[in-house]
Amino acid sequence: MVRVFAFACALLCTLVLSVGSALAPAMAQQAPAGPVAAPPPQPPYGAPITLDQAKRVMAAAELEAAKNSWTVAITILDSGGNMVMFHKADNAQLSAITTSAGKARTALDFKLPSKALDDAIAAGGAGMRLLALKDITPLQGGILILADGKIAGAIGVSGALSAQDDQIAKAGADVLAKGM
Repeated sequence: MVRVFAFACALLCTLVLSVGSALAPAMAQQAPAGPVAAPPPQPPYGAPITLDQAKRVMAAAELEAAKNSWTVAITILDSGGNMVMFHKADNAQLSAITTSAGKARTALDFKLPSKALDDAIAAGGAGMRLLALKDITPLQGGILILADGKIAGAIGVSGALSAQDDQIAKAGADVLAKGM
């Protein structure tokens, strides 16, 4: 029985090695996939959002949440990562407080919507390395606030579904992006 098992293992190893050596030259001769498109340039950090601007952003975000009856927490950070405004609707879940701030911070630190990190992790592979980073909130709902093409701050929303949080954040951020 031992001889049969040893023979089977040796045969399997020989088969695997021969298939691997036969495929290696074919794989090495494949043409590269072509140049990878460079990611779009990220906007530079700019002057911090003012209190007046933050009030307009918050008002638009609150309006979007109220219009849809979503009880959420909304955090607005300036370009230096300092909290400028915070809003928690009555009866919003307590976890929404820290999650909204985390989403805003993640967007600000990476100069990307927090959904980009969410997507990278969901795709697996190299994106899974993001899970090793401390103090990030890779969930949809954190968006950069741009003023004159520069990062003035970020808004994070939590308490509804992630896509709804994102919708609220976009409504707020669009106020400055569109020059309202």
